[in-house]
Amino acid sequence: MQPRDEKLWKIAKRRAHFQRDIVSYFFTNAILITVWYLTSGPRSHFWPVWVLGFWGIGLITEYYRAYLRPNDADAVEQEYEKLLKEKQNR
Repeated sequence: MQPRDEKLWKIAKRRAHFQRDIVSYFFTNAILITVWYLTSGPRSHFWPVWVLGFWGIGLITEYYRAYLRPNDADAVEQEYEKLLKEKQNR
């Protein structure tokens, strides 16, 4: 068995976490919409929109970090290396 690449492991963990969260999002919101429909009905204020919206914003940022910019975790390390080089050049 090969040694684990820590950077790839972090990316895989983020993606797996996002996938679990998206499933939770759909199931939970389906239940909330069902509760709204059965208790208030379509003629009342659609209160699940607040949960859908704010949780959705969180999912968008999580997707961004997991799939579009998975190496942002290394930004601190890169910045540190940059500062070390600047310090050595003085």
